[in-house]
Amino acid sequence: MTSIGGSEMVDWNLAVATAQRLTRPGPEVSRDEARAIVAELRGHAQESEAHVRGFTRMYGDGEVPPHGTPVLIVDRAGWVKANVAGFREVLKPLLVKMQARRPGGAGGAVLGTVGGKVTGVEVGMLLSFLSSRVLGQYETFAPPSRDMPAGPVKPGPGESRAGRLLLVAPNIVQVERELDVDPHDFRLWVCLHEETHRTQFSAVPWLRDHIEGEIQSFLGETDLDASTVIERVRQAVQSFTGGNGAKDPAAEGAEERAAAADAPDDGRSLVDLVQTPTQREILARLTGVMSLLEGHADYVMDGVGPDVVPSVAEIREKFSRRRANGAGRLDQALRRLLGLDAKLRQYRDGERFVRAVVDEVGMDGFNKVWTSPNTLPSKAEIGKPAEWVARVHRRSDG
Repeated sequence: MTSIGGSEMVDWNLAVATAQRLTRPGPEVSRDEARAIVAELRGHAQESEAHVRGFTRMYGDGEVPPHGTPVLIVDRAGWVKANVAGFREVLKPLLVKMQARRPGGAGGAVLGTVGGKVTGVEVGMLLSFLSSRVLGQYETFAPPSRDMPAGPVKPGPGESRAGRLLLVAPNIVQVERELDVDPHDFRLWVCLHEETHRTQFSAVPWLRDHIEGEIQSFLGETDLDASTVIERVRQAVQSFTGGNGAKDPAAEGAEERAAAADAPDDGRSLVDLVQTPTQREILARLTGVMSLLEGHADYVMDGVGPDVVPSVAEIREKFSRRRANGAGRLDQALRRLLGLDAKLRQYRDGERFVRAVVDEVGMDGFNKVWTSPNTLPSKAEIGKPAEWVARVHRRSDG
C-alpha cells in the first residue's frame, strides 16, 4: 500500500527515514549492560504473565491462556518501524478512498507525489517525538515482518492475527535514571502494565476486532480530499513546531520558545481538526474503551506491585509527577497537538473507574466489562462508574 496508481499518498519509507534521522539513540550503556537489560526485560515480561492473570482473574478456572504472542525488546528505531507498519495497515482504507478522489491527470499525480513526501516528513517528525517517550506498547494491528514477528493467526472470520508486545529498552533506562529509582523494580513495574494490555486482548477475543471496527468507522467518515488533509496536517504541525522540516537539536531551546509562542490556545489536537459530528460520536466511544484499557493497566500494575515491586510507592509517586509535568514547553505543546493530554486523562480517569467498580462489586463483578461491546463503559460512565454498575449489574442481575 505504499503506492497506488504510481504515486504515494504517504511516503512511508521517507517517514521512517525522517524519524530515524531525527531520533536520538538514547542513554549510553555498554554492550554487556545492554545484553543484561534485554535479558532482564524478557524475564520480567514472562514473570508478569502469572502475576497479571492471577490478579485480574480474566481467565476462568482451568482455562488455558493462549501462547505465541511475542515479546520484542526494541530500540527507538525499531519502535518507529513497527508503528509505521501498524499505521499503514490501519490507514489503508482511508488512503484508498483519498486516492480515488484525487484529481486525475498530471496535476493529481504531482499532488500525490509531493503530498506523500510532505506527509511522510511530517509523520516522521511526530514519530521521532514519540519514539523517545513510549516505554512499552501492545501492538494489535501491525502485520508481521522478518525482523518483527507477530502472534499466530486466529481462526474465524477475517482470520485476525494476535499482536505483539514491544518494550522500548532505551526509554525504560532513560526514565529509570531520570527518576532515580531502583532499575530492577522499575522494569518489572513497566512490564506489569504492558502485560496487562496483552492479557486484555488475549483473554477477550472480540476486543481487537471491535476497536478496529470503530477505527475504520472513524476513518470511513472522513470526507476530505487528500490536499485538504495534507494541508491541515501541515498547518497543525507547523503551528506547534514554528516552521517547516527537520529541526536542529542545537536549536532546541529556541524552538521551545517558538512553539510556546505559536501554539494555538484553543486546546485543539491534531485529531480535532478532521472530525465530523459522526466522528466525534465514534471518538467518544473509543475514548471510553481506551480509558478502560489504560486505567485497568494502571490499576493492575499498582495492585500487583506491593507484592513483587518493593519500591512501588516511590516509583508511582515520581512517575505520576513526571507524566503530569512533561519534559518541557515544547513537549507540552506537542502533547497537546497529538492529543496526548487526553491520553493522560485516560490513565487517570480510567484508573478511578476501575478502582470504584472493583470496590463496589469486586473483581469478578468488574470483569463483566469484558462480556461484550455492550458492557464496555461509555465515555460518560468512565467519569460516573456508579452509572455503569447500575446499567450492567441491574440488567444482568435482574
